[in-house]
Amino acid sequence: MTQMTTMQTYRPDIAPDERAAFDKRRQEDIDRPRQFVNFAFYKLDSEYLRQLTDAQRQDAIDEFATVIEEAKKSFLVYPYSTFGIRKETDFLLWRISYRLEDFEELSASIRRTTLGKYLSTPYSFLSMTGTSIYVSEDAEESEDTRNKIIIGGGKYVFVYPFVKVRPWYVLTAEERMKSMREHIRVGHKYPSVKLNTTYSFGLDDQDFVVAFESDYPQDFLDLVKELRETDASTYTERDTPIFTCIKQDLRTLLAHVSGVAER
Repeated sequence: MTQMTTMQTYRPDIAPDERAAFDKRRQEDIDRPRQFVNFAFYKLDSEYLRQLTDAQRQDAIDEFATVIEEAKKSFLVYPYSTFGIRKETDFLLWRISYRLEDFEELSASIRRTTLGKYLSTPYSFLSMTGTSIYVSEDAEESEDTRNKIIIGGGKYVFVYPFVKVRPWYVLTAEERMKSMREHIRVGHKYPSVKLNTTYSFGLDDQDFVVAFESDYPQDFLDLVKELRETDASTYTERDTPIFTCIKQDLRTLLAHVSGVAER
């Protein structure tokens, strides 16, 4: 994957120490580049089923899949089904890249396909990877790995935007860490659930987007139920909508959504 490149630009009035701090942050981004992350949920218009024959729909599936397979040569694209689970959406494309423009370019390529002309995007969440200050004391992750999404391969992923109330951010670092230690302790009770936290501050409407991977939906349900009882949960403003998604082969997913027999 192509890594990010950054131009050095300054305000005219920037002081030398501010410039040094700016240069340090830019160098850190070069040494440990962060990824852009996008969760794009798609819905197929019912006119697609009425206007196209089975053969035309199969051709449309092949065309769409070819576009995604070509994109995957440059960055990460993971398909998940929400078909029959969430009424507003049929499938998710979880996209991860060092270039924000990759998402725009893939979206344009999708729009040009036959299938793409019948797709809407009811939800799309943008975020970036980053290093959390709330790291458990025994964590083995390096800063490099926390700046990357490492997909765990779980059969299911549970995705939702997350917003904290503003009073959370004016607590001292020690107060927040105390709350988060309890949060982390609960998470460790469910090793079958892998958390991917990404950050949206200023990029999108939410503060974070979280994606939990697991082979066991019941474990995720029990985890969330227990997390509701933690102190940190009292500072949650919004954590909906929540999407339950099934990892699936793209062509199989599109066949189900399109109402054609799988090849």
